[in-house]
Amino acid sequence: MEKLASLFVITAAALWGFDGIVLRPALYTLPVSLVVFIESALVIILWLPLLIWKRDELAQLDTKDWTAFFFVALFGGALGTMAITKALFYVHFVNLSIVVLIQKMQPLFAIVFATLFLKERPGKLFYLWAFTAVIGSYLIVFGMQFPNLSTGDKTPIAAFFALIAAMSFAASTVISKRALRKTSFYIGTYLRFLLTTIIMLGIVLSQKSLTHLTDISLKQWGVFVLILFTSGGTAIFMYYYGLKKISASVATICELAFPLTAVILEFAIRKNILSFWQWIGAFILILAIYKVSGFKVQRKNIQENFHG
Repeated sequence: MEKLASLFVITAAALWGFDGIVLRPALYTLPVSLVVFIESALVIILWLPLLIWKRDELAQLDTKDWTAFFFVALFGGALGTMAITKALFYVHFVNLSIVVLIQKMQPLFAIVFATLFLKERPGKLFYLWAFTAVIGSYLIVFGMQFPNLSTGDKTPIAAFFALIAAMSFAASTVISKRALRKTSFYIGTYLRFLLTTIIMLGIVLSQKSLTHLTDISLKQWGVFVLILFTSGGTAIFMYYYGLKKISASVATICELAFPLTAVILEFAIRKNILSFWQWIGAFILILAIYKVSGFKVQRKNIQENFHG
């Protein structure tokens, strides 16, 4: 069961890799806040029947549950997404070394947060394979070379936003585990996007980003629809289905399928040939994810130890 659930998380991460290489570059001419707002709004409009179908679950939620979902939307839906896009903007979407390197810290943050707030106890063997997975993902992106940090004066700013993104996504993974305690993954997904839309609406109104709606081309609207059915709502559905059945610590390692997918797509679409060490890194990462995906992490009762 753990491996099947982990497969859903891995597939979601692969869809996010597809998003970054194939879809999202077409939207870089639009304000970041507007992109995130439209993504979320399309999900809540299309999947409104799911909320109606599972509306009885809403009555089971208390203030702590709603607080958890709010922070999931704030960190994962709003801050994390905007921060990583900002980081890419500051390096002109070309030299991504510093951004990708800092993103590799996300599993470390998530494991620490899961230990502190969810009281997860992965065990020594888990940490060994988790470290192996991070090494594998590093090799996939950089090979045996050191990251090129010479991106100009804006590198420290890009690094700052990448760090905010890594911490935000890690926090979202951990808090999502708490938020899903009383709900199905259907309602969990819907509430995440609903609250993200509300948060982003306030941001786009304050930034007056809605005035750029007329700048969106027909092609870009098509990209938004593709995101909706792949890396957007569909990927989060799959991710939450898996997260309900595995620990946050295991889920964050499975998310390292993202750099693996990105490199493979770079090879397939842009003919960027993988080096020997990148292939070695891919093998190491796949093996590590396979090993981690079957772990059962011990944890105390979440309700007693994580109070939203």
